[in-house]
Amino acid sequence: TAQQVTLRLHVFIPPPANPYKTFLKPWAERIAKASNGKLKIQIYPSMQLGGKPPQLLDQVKDGVVDIVWTLPGYTAGRFPKLEVFELPFVHKDPLSTTLALQDFQAKHLQQEFKDYKVLLLHAHAGSMFMTKRKAITKLSDLKGVKIRTATRAGGWYLKSLGAVPIGAPLPKIPQMISKGVIEGAMLPYEIAPAIKMQELVSNFTILSGDQPRMNTSTFSFLMNKASYNKLPADLRKVIDDNSGRNIAKWAGQNWADIEIPARKVMASKKKNKFHIMPPAEVAKMKVAAKPAIDRWLNQMKKKGIDGQALLDDARAMIAKYR
Repeated sequence: TAQQVTLRLHVFIPPPANPYKTFLKPWAERIAKASNGKLKIQIYPSMQLGGKPPQLLDQVKDGVVDIVWTLPGYTAGRFPKLEVFELPFVHKDPLSTTLALQDFQAKHLQQEFKDYKVLLLHAHAGSMFMTKRKAITKLSDLKGVKIRTATRAGGWYLKSLGAVPIGAPLPKIPQMISKGVIEGAMLPYEIAPAIKMQELVSNFTILSGDQPRMNTSTFSFLMNKASYNKLPADLRKVIDDNSGRNIAKWAGQNWADIEIPARKVMASKKKNKFHIMPPAEVAKMKVAAKPAIDRWLNQMKKKGIDGQALLDDARAMIAKYR
């Protein structure tokens, strides 16, 4: 009988987190089933194999681990073209953005991800303001407020709105809120229970209109190229059958679905209040966000990349699947 192959998947989130329970674990189970038990994915949560979340990209590239699931945004500027999806008011919902990312990757990201076997690029449902004391119900409420963001583009956006962006990986948020380093964070609902945001903050703000979330974070599910290439052909096929376009719809829908129970967890505490920013204030935010988009366009220009073409493509691809 063929020898069983075990691949090590390293992630920064803990097992109770929604992405672990609803995507990573089921994906590992799919691989085991499709390979008749020949290929096993061993998941190591909460950075159990050492290092910090921003090091995951190098761990998988260098073969320290076989697979990682992480935010490219933790290593600012490493995948500049991918950042277009994280710019304010580009993203609409996780399904259309995740499907659009497959088209965008095929057309624009081959070079950026040449060092990896890409299993999937996807997005979460999108960020909202989760704040401790101050409810964010209008643009002026953000002035001087320290808010955690996961990405460089998110930081530019917060700055353009008058807030003070603080970059940090997810596991740092509870301590930073408790110590008063930040007043809140930009997050989707789904991940909030994993760090007990229902206890840490009291205000949750989404936007009115067809874009209830301001922006999103992109996620990369990546495999070491050598780990992939040394698999026998039948097991490579199992990986291919469970990556890219073959799982994009599942992942996009999953990140939409897991918002619902997570919002209920946030609402389980009586102190928590939910706000919808009115249309006039959303319009102001869209105007205020322009410098963040311009800043990214200028970064692209310096690299000799036509950022506007990428932005137009990202928007058109999202519209196609919306």
